[in-house]
Amino acid sequence: MSTNKPIRRVAIIGTGVIGASWAALFLAKGLDVVATDIAPNAEAALKRFVEAAWPALKRLGLAPGASQSRLTFTPDLPAAVKNTDLVQENGPERIDFKQKLYGQLDELLPPDVIIASSSSGLTMSEIQKGCASHPERCVIGHPFNPPHLVPLVEIVGGAKTSEATIQRAIEFYEGLGKQAVRLRKEVPGHVANRLQAALAREVYYLVAENVVSVADVDKALSWGPGLRWGIMGQVLLNHLGGGQGGIEHFFAQFTKPMTAWWKTLGSPELTPEVQRKLIDGLHAEVGSRSISELEAQRDDILMGLLELRSQYEKSTAISLRTARAGRPR
Repeated sequence: MSTNKPIRRVAIIGTGVIGASWAALFLAKGLDVVATDIAPNAEAALKRFVEAAWPALKRLGLAPGASQSRLTFTPDLPAAVKNTDLVQENGPERIDFKQKLYGQLDELLPPDVIIASSSSGLTMSEIQKGCASHPERCVIGHPFNPPHLVPLVEIVGGAKTSEATIQRAIEFYEGLGKQAVRLRKEVPGHVANRLQAALAREVYYLVAENVVSVADVDKALSWGPGLRWGIMGQVLLNHLGGGQGGIEHFFAQFTKPMTAWWKTLGSPELTPEVQRKLIDGLHAEVGSRSISELEAQRDDILMGLLELRSQYEKSTAISLRTARAGRPR
């Protein structure tokens, strides 16, 4: 597979929350997007989503030529993928559905067209079994919700995925401004969702055991480690946690207490009673705020963080260039 062919036209299969968000991002980056979905009113819902997302994308910066008018919709799968350079698949998380779909795509598409799946739980090794002729062009490109704002994308190859496909997918997503994380082996849930699941397990345990309320455990996360996680990852923060001695000092000082806490971490059962406790606590925390209002709050603050990080990276790059220019030669 050549890695030189530019990707200018993307087909979106499935236009639910994730597919619609991908479509908005691709359009904002100046690509042509053809979307397909057989759900009733899918086209209208997709266009409403893109229109609603556009002010945020404009605030973050549109690429030259970016336009909502570059979006087309058809319920016909062969028409949607005709002349496309990449397919972003967002179908139901059912292996039978995906294998059948990938068999169809394998017959419809030239061998150099990447088929990327947004799947959060299924492995590409299983999905690509439906792609008999060219499984090497199939890869997981799993975003974090909402994809048009959150930069993370996880790249995972299957047993038959080629290295060329993986590299081309990384180049494509990074060209859109995404932060690509490559998984070197397949694990259920990939990486980011496993991290979330580990944290959720302890959150639910603490609430179930009456250690803390739902509102307070959310407060502890969002106003404590969550603020730091929006800047740096866990291991890098451990490095800072060790002071001037860095991560070596961190491990020397905190290995014993940290591993002692691990032994007391909970494994709650999400019984109907525990679920009700979490649900009631959540609604007490939310009050009268609607889902739309909460999404708007999340996205507005998220955009502020993204803008701040972008400004920092630009100023750092300028400082580095200035410093290099001033060095004697």
